[in-house]
Amino acid sequence: EFAKKHNIKVFYYIPPKLWAWNKSRIFKIKKYVDKLIVIFPFEKEFYRKYDIQAFYFGNPIIDEINKKHKDLSLSSSKPIISLLPGSRKQEIDKIFPVMLSIVNSEFSNDFQFVVACSSNIDINYYKKFTNKFSNIILVYNQTYSLLTKSKFALITSGTASLEAALLGVPQIVCYKTNYLTYILAKLIIKVQYISLVNILLTDYIRNSSNVPVVKELIQKQLSKDNLLKEIDLLTKYSDKQITAYNELKKNIGIDKNPSKNISEFIYSSIT
Repeated sequence: EFAKKHNIKVFYYIPPKLWAWNKSRIFKIKKYVDKLIVIFPFEKEFYRKYDIQAFYFGNPIIDEINKKHKDLSLSSSKPIISLLPGSRKQEIDKIFPVMLSIVNSEFSNDFQFVVACSSNIDINYYKKFTNKFSNIILVYNQTYSLLTKSKFALITSGTASLEAALLGVPQIVCYKTNYLTYILAKLIIKVQYISLVNILLTDYIRNSSNVPVVKELIQKQLSKDNLLKEIDLLTKYSDKQITAYNELKKNIGIDKNPSKNISEFIYSSIT
């Protein structure tokens, strides 16, 4: 608002997810933003309905995906199930114990379990949950390296779901919060899915079997039994998820160079 009032050109890169909630803020964007740069293809059409021109040059995750990442060295050659329990303590508290509940299941000897730890959480916080297990490995700042080596991934809903899809990793999305927060979220959030993969592939889902690409286990659905059931299904039908991922890659433009293209667009708009 300050910049616009002083005749400074305003570019808004990565606007909030107003298509999911609080659409009233759109009118502020319309009033104070000259060029809107979005990170999901469908957002262009969403903003066009409000007579706002939005530009899409790719998702910044693509730049990170395409980087060369350090190889993850593990002693075991067993296939990996990666656990991504989130980056906030309240998420970890609710979701991580359920993820870990499958570790000592009958199929656990066939897999190696590796946790992608968030850099803002102390390792001792994770160890509170993992100390009783002998077959859990914790890794920091190697999420992409871990995902590229993973057979499957259990992922707390968020950006990591999209990252796993772009890296071609079959996944199950997990989410659990306190009951009141969940009820409030249900009232406010206006989208059908919580996984970015399913949100981005809504048309694909509608035009195929009408079954979500990624299974979402939310609240009471997130249980040991359901996790085991869905992992078993993934072992049989992961190829269907991979096929859908390929559609996602086409939609999002995995061959793009978003950061370079965005900077060139801004520069050409002000010179």
